[in-house]
Amino acid sequence: MQKSLVITGAALGFLVLGALGLIVVQKGAIMAQQTQSQVHAPEFPSGLQWLNTDKPLSIAGLRGKVVLLDFWTYCCINCMHVIPDLKALEKKYPKELVVIGVHSAKFKNEREADNIRQAILRYDIEHPVVNDHEFRIWRTYGVRAWPTLALIDPSGYIIGGVSGEGNVEILDRVIGEVVQSARAKGALDETPVRWQLEKDKLPPSPLAFPGKVLADEASGRLFIADSNHNRLVVADLQGKVLEVAGSGAEGQDDGSFAQATFNHPQGMALVCVYLDVAATENHLIRRLDLRQHRVDTVLGTGQQARQFNVAGSGRHVAINSPWDVVLIGRRLYIAMAGFHQIWVLNLETLEARPFAGSGREDIMDGPSLGGAMAQPSGITTDGNVLYVADSETSSIRAIDLGPNGTLRTIVGEGLFEFGDQDGTGPQVRLQHPLGVTLYQDRLYVADTYNHKIKIIYPNLKTSQTHLGSGRPGYRDGPLAEFYEPGGVSIAGGKLYIADTNNHAIRVADLHTAEVSTLKLMGATIPDAVAGFDGLAWMDGEALTLPPQTVQAGTEGQLVIRFELPPGYKLNPAAPISYEVRVHGEGIQVPNSGRPQSAHVIELPLTIPFRTLPGAHRTALDVDATFYWCRSDNTGVCMIQSARWHVPVETTDTAGSRQLTVSATAQVPDLAGSSLSPAAPLEYKREEAR
Repeated sequence: MQKSLVITGAALGFLVLGALGLIVVQKGAIMAQQTQSQVHAPEFPSGLQWLNTDKPLSIAGLRGKVVLLDFWTYCCINCMHVIPDLKALEKKYPKELVVIGVHSAKFKNEREADNIRQAILRYDIEHPVVNDHEFRIWRTYGVRAWPTLALIDPSGYIIGGVSGEGNVEILDRVIGEVVQSARAKGALDETPVRWQLEKDKLPPSPLAFPGKVLADEASGRLFIADSNHNRLVVADLQGKVLEVAGSGAEGQDDGSFAQATFNHPQGMALVCVYLDVAATENHLIRRLDLRQHRVDTVLGTGQQARQFNVAGSGRHVAINSPWDVVLIGRRLYIAMAGFHQIWVLNLETLEARPFAGSGREDIMDGPSLGGAMAQPSGITTDGNVLYVADSETSSIRAIDLGPNGTLRTIVGEGLFEFGDQDGTGPQVRLQHPLGVTLYQDRLYVADTYNHKIKIIYPNLKTSQTHLGSGRPGYRDGPLAEFYEPGGVSIAGGKLYIADTNNHAIRVADLHTAEVSTLKLMGATIPDAVAGFDGLAWMDGEALTLPPQTVQAGTEGQLVIRFELPPGYKLNPAAPISYEVRVHGEGIQVPNSGRPQSAHVIELPLTIPFRTLPGAHRTALDVDATFYWCRSDNTGVCMIQSARWHVPVETTDTAGSRQLTVSATAQVPDLAGSSLSPAAPLEYKREEAR
């Protein structure tokens, strides 16, 4: 049986995982104890699924590297807080350190590799992750809490570990000592390592993991937290983009809409001509002046708070992962996920303080500040009561706004009581709900990990499934499917849904329950977004088509068609990415040499071109990437790429004005997997006509 060995470091406790019982040594003895204990790091079990790498890793194969294991689960706010620390360590020790995420899921939905893949993309994780869905690695290393970090030296021996967040300083200090010692002994492998990242396969899209949405019927506007593009998109209710706030770069700069930066914004509240925003990973509340087109910070220091229940004013008080906001009069109520509390901000004085929740992560009813919540992530109100989506307890809570207000549970039961079950009160089972909005006598809830929208009647304490099949998918119509929806809002008889993992805004008619996808007209991909760089990740050879002849001094079209096997369709949630490059003179193509994208409804993909007068010999290189899925919406999707080289000659003789190329996708052997890596393509040639 694994036991815990505690070593006291210079500033914080350092937990050593081993089978030697409990030993406590004096300050500064970390390195000495490492030598004495000589506990080999257990090897990773075979047969596990690995992501962000093209092959499974092993402790033996990492000999010579310092290895840091991060035991995490993607729902956990504390695990999210550790990710920036890991990135800082990876940046400081790029050749010496290998970080491996050991994903040991809390929720059933988190056990699926495809869903972990989405979390890796959403959190921009750049190290390998293993799906420890049966807790095999967790048990071997004696882990007991999320997050836990275990450190292994270049010789394959366990040094120790820490649980919880806020431990980057001691980790940095110990890693630095280990690196220095191993380098002196010649035991350090400083060969750079490059991983095959999931994000390198991701085409750009107009939205990236939208977290929340706010529909305002009075002004006819729709506000979208385009979270992974680090910006806010303002559109009309029909989808026409009116303006965008945020350059797309990750940061916390105030200024004009074009200059301002955000870090994964979430919930929003409209205050006259202002939009207040929960800037979650900035630990700030930002304000958009919709008239002056300017962004300012109204609450927070920009650093995560390390102490509970410390009230303050404006930019002098530190807050912790605000996830959603709602307005009542001149008071902004904030779902402070990192504190497990609801805070209130006086918009006149900018004074902020805890309003409900003790800060303990639990489900407990009682007086507002005496009860307990767990990672509140959605909030709405009728003016007298706050309704909260308490995500980690998979519950919906209510907080009375009177002077003797209480915190009470409407549906749900506990931190580890979750599932998908309609019913009444404690019988109801949700799974990590993130969004909630009130309409008439009912709450519409984004039951995120059940991929559903549910209706909850707070007075009756009943829950019923409204939309969604319970499995991740993408389907419009009366039998709609979603993929981890995170936000909901209502205007004009329509329910607007931030369908986070489908990178889309879905719209449900409140009367017919018919679901459609909102087409954003005028949305562009921000230049500052890191990650997928056009189509540069494709390394296959181009198919060279026969030379084509077109008439000089005319306009034409390059038409690209995709032919899929029976039972498959193009994924409407993912736009087709393409790039056209012109070699030589004689042809002009708009945006030549720049990555572009087009939605499935625009197929066949037509790219206009113009030929210049005179005889020329030139060529077009065309790259395209597209997603295609099974028509039965079972979640089986493939990413495919195609590349063509088209020699073109322009003459004064009348000829074709249209060039057509097409790709036929080949179904790979899925071998029971729900997601296949990029499969080979067969290309079908079509002569110009």
